[in-house]
Amino acid sequence: MIQSRSVEARVARSLSFLAALVVATSALSSPSLSARTFTVSRAGIGGDGGTDYLAADTATGRVYVSRGTHVMVVDGATAKVIADIGDTPRVHGIGFARKSGHGFTTNAGDSTSTMFGLRTMAVIRKVRAGKDGLDGIMYDDATHRILTIDHSKPMGTAVVIDPARGECDGPTGIAVDALGWDQGQKLMYIPAGRDGTVTVYHEDTPDEYSLVATVKTMPGVMTIAVDEKLHVAYGSTPEYGPPPALAAGESPPPGGRPRRGPVIGTAFFTITH
Repeated sequence: MIQSRSVEARVARSLSFLAALVVATSALSSPSLSARTFTVSRAGIGGDGGTDYLAADTATGRVYVSRGTHVMVVDGATAKVIADIGDTPRVHGIGFARKSGHGFTTNAGDSTSTMFGLRTMAVIRKVRAGKDGLDGIMYDDATHRILTIDHSKPMGTAVVIDPARGECDGPTGIAVDALGWDQGQKLMYIPAGRDGTVTVYHEDTPDEYSLVATVKTMPGVMTIAVDEKLHVAYGSTPEYGPPPALAAGESPPPGGRPRRGPVIGTAFFTITH
């Protein structure tokens, strides 16, 4: 069982950010930051299934989009689909171990992580993670390990994978969350889901954050990936057709929530500035 001090530091940093965010939302942005203009470009990428996490590979400019049972690989510059990684039941996240040349997914459907080649994008093997509710994933550069995050009870755990051999250690008790983070520019991208906006904050100090912009994207966007080399943020969301009419005697959804129609496409967007 492995516990990484660097991972604990990241967890503490995330908690510090969330605590500071309550104060930051009411603070005035500095003129130099608020003067930035964020532009959204949108394209359809097709494919079936819902969406969850995205991951941007800064070495290739590719964006990996989870689609429920498969992962679509999109060229970030052109929004063209260049590959598809299959056999990833209820896939949530994608992580990269560039030193080993391997990528990994978290598959909640069968509690596995699909290991694939970053150069070929071909599946190498499926690694048994051994815990229910696989969700997030991250690479810890201090230990050169992939951490797959799950929702096992009574607390989430991280199953640790050796990215060179595709073998597991763990699990280790831990709590980790994911945010769209551009280390070079100290910018944090936070999607608002149903509101169809992405809020951008700047880390002024480790404990202070200022609001930079609220960018209109598309309703339903829940996750963001950032290419820290190009300083571009990516997101995606399914596009729905008209909702079906209520059947005779059928009640509308509770709470006034709108009915959703069938998935007819997938929107992929980029945020540049």
